[in-house]
Amino acid sequence: MEIASNVFLIIGGLFYLLGGLGILRMPDTFNRIQAGTKATTLGAFALLIGVGFANPEWVLKVFLIILFITVSNPIGSSALAKATYLSGYRPENLVQDDLKELLGGEDNGTN
Repeated sequence: MEIASNVFLIIGGLFYLLGGLGILRMPDTFNRIQAGTKATTLGAFALLIGVGFANPEWVLKVFLIILFITVSNPIGSSALAKATYLSGYRPENLVQDDLKELLGGEDNGTN
């Protein structure tokens, strides 16, 4: 169990590292939100599974935390992306804006 716990803890740490690297390296806000949310969600899952292997009596708590993260991370990233879009930010290489009519976003030329 200790080996499995350590493997999951290392995998979780690597996902967090990649998520942070993605936030630094991605070209615009929308890609940064994507990189940060996806990688850190997987990192948190792996870390929590590692904690669950290390402390089997915490499995229910770990499951509830994973469930909360599963629900809250997509909602948070969607709220950030919508706020960014409504603030007028558009990626430089945007070809087609499908949300302009739906959300009433104005293209004021700001990036």
